[in-house]
Amino acid sequence: MSNFSGKWKIKTSDNFEGLLKELEVRLMLRKIAVAAASKPAVEIKQDGDHFYIKTSTTVRTTEISFTIGKEFEEQTVDARPCKSLVKWTSENKMECEQRPLRGEGPRTAWTRELTNDGELILTMTANDVVCTRVYVRE
Repeated sequence: MSNFSGKWKIKTSDNFEGLLKELEVRLMLRKIAVAAASKPAVEIKQDGDHFYIKTSTTVRTTEISFTIGKEFEEQTVDARPCKSLVKWTSENKMECEQRPLRGEGPRTAWTRELTNDGELILTMTANDVVCTRVYVRE
């Protein structure tokens, strides 16, 4: 199993605004979110199958704590509460399915994968829209 622990800085981001648009985030909020999320700071602490992930931007800080294979509550990128379940899909990749707690909404999910060259790839989806963000260790 790979070690995801560390502090990560963003290297590239592709289609974050498209993801927010699919989530029906209003234009002004989308512009603010895109600007704020252009330089997120990510800290990951891993102890076996238990993870703590803190993502900080100038507008918002999110923290999640979960154990692989155990359902937990978190918020989607557009701040809707959901139930999430993370599973290993390989020794370097985890996948999370999210179910909204209230009402309807787009199907959302995320994956995190460590590459052989030490990058962390975060892929977020809403329906068929995909956002890919690549991070490197600080």
